Amino acid sequence: MDTILKTAKSWLTDFFDTDVKSEVQKLIDTDPEELQDRFYKDMEFGTGGMRGMMGVGTNRINKYTLGKSTQGLSNYLKKTYQNEEIKVVIAYDCRHNSDTLARTVAEVFSANGIKVFLFSELRTTPELSFAVRHLKCHAGIVLTASHNPPEYNGYKVYWTDGGQIVPPQDGEIIAEINSLSFEDINFAADESLIELVDKEVDEAFFTESVKNGNFNADGKDDFKIVFTSLHGTSITAIPEVLKRAGYKNVTVIEEQAQPDGAFPTVKSPNPEEPEALSMAVAKAEEIGADMVVGTDPDSDRLGIAVRNLDGKIEIVNGNQAMILMTKFLLEKQKDKGFQGNEFIATTIVSTPMMEAMAKAYGVEFKTALTGFKWIGKMIKDFPQSKFVGGGEESFGYMVGDFVRDKDAVTSTLLACEIAAQAKANGSSFYKDLIQCYVDYGFYKEHLVSLTKKGISGAEEIKQMLKDFKDNPVESVAGSKVKWIEDYNTSTAKNVITGEEKHIDLPKANVLIYETEDGTRVAARPSGTEPKVKFYISTNAKLEKAEDFHKVNAELKVKIDRILSELKLG
Repeated sequence: MDTILKTAKSWLTDFFDTDVKSEVQKLIDTDPEELQDRFYKDMEFGTGGMRGMMGVGTNRINKYTLGKSTQGLSNYLKKTYQNEEIKVVIAYDCRHNSDTLARTVAEVFSANGIKVFLFSELRTTPELSFAVRHLKCHAGIVLTASHNPPEYNGYKVYWTDGGQIVPPQDGEIIAEINSLSFEDINFAADESLIELVDKEVDEAFFTESVKNGNFNADGKDDFKIVFTSLHGTSITAIPEVLKRAGYKNVTVIEEQAQPDGAFPTVKSPNPEEPEALSMAVAKAEEIGADMVVGTDPDSDRLGIAVRNLDGKIEIVNGNQAMILMTKFLLEKQKDKGFQGNEFIATTIVSTPMMEAMAKAYGVEFKTALTGFKWIGKMIKDFPQSKFVGGGEESFGYMVGDFVRDKDAVTSTLLACEIAAQAKANGSSFYKDLIQCYVDYGFYKEHLVSLTKKGISGAEEIKQMLKDFKDNPVESVAGSKVKWIEDYNTSTAKNVITGEEKHIDLPKANVLIYETEDGTRVAARPSGTEPKVKFYISTNAKLEKAEDFHKVNAELKVKIDRILSELKLG
């Protein structure tokens, strides 16, 4: 506690604003527990950059923690690109303080002699990723906490390729940041280096989104969409992109269309949560819509709901949406002719069905750690290969490579193209998905996400993962464990034969059990939230579409058994 108190008292110097000093002194005097949580560590970069609760303290998002990160990044850019005019672009979402924090970040860059393009108003994360290359920038920043609760904000860093920072840049940038004290931050802005941008970049981004996501599907005039931006940034892009692609029947949920960092109509602005889409689903049932689409605050994730076999609107999960979108893109590529260098990609905790589909089409399949930055890195690392599309189970997808991060704008258009064409063909999005199960195997997944907040929560997560590793599971739902993949040690071991393989991916705190029948259970801590996540994947043969309900029920029983066995229910 002495170290924490010393760190807190360092925020009482004249370098810090009066109101900040006042709040820190109040914490010292009256709330040692809160003081400890705010100062026991520095903000860290995770799978999505830096993200956390707003407030004063080293473990909070504020002017000083972002200022220090920006100063460190400025120093790194100047060392890396000597004798060049360095340029960065900055975007921000709807969250409380995002606009003022974005302005602070722009001022620090400019104070360091770096040219800044600052979006004049809130914009989507995919547009920021696109803008890095479009404006020929060396880096990009987006101020967002994605789908986290209202008290959070964050800072994602993009590199010259438009993708998030990855090794070695991330480690080198972090080392640069950690070498600084707060007093090293230069806040003295050079306004002549800050240029506001908006419509010109918007126009270029919309054009590319339509070019990559529009396949001239039949039946657009007869296709009804309900769209909700969940108070976030996608309202600035998705309605316009759908309109340009020829969709006329788009109903926007007006109560959720106004950007608002309080997210007043939802418990969480996360399209992974069914509750977030409830207002849009109700409207779709009321007006007889074919599809519901909802996006998270920075518009990189999308939730989709479509009519099931009984005609009711049902939410499809991220794995299901990814499968159908990838299948559609592969079919379109097949029509044009495969060149032999195409690949699709997903993450180690997403559905194994992606690999089965890649084999069926004869294209390369690549897998990455969780976090879309790793998929972006693949495109950079294999310039001779063509990225068709890919995604992850957490409701993110990327179409082609003009954006280098998950992109709910273009993916929304693609999902509508698939569904409109299916309806025109006498099928549906849902029926086409079931046909994928017949063709490639019926894979059914389930996610358990446990929230553990604060210092004690972090320790609890650490212990849960240690227990999961130290007490190996011998069988799952009656099937013997065959492989144990430990990404911390980069080893995959066949516990039946003793064979060991090297995992050629960066080290990560992930453990995966795979059984003889292909059931998989993965465990990992979230890189952006105080959560531990368990991913379950089961599979079975689906001989014909008419057996869907029966096999679906059998797989659900199997998942329930696994939850019970692992005490996750």
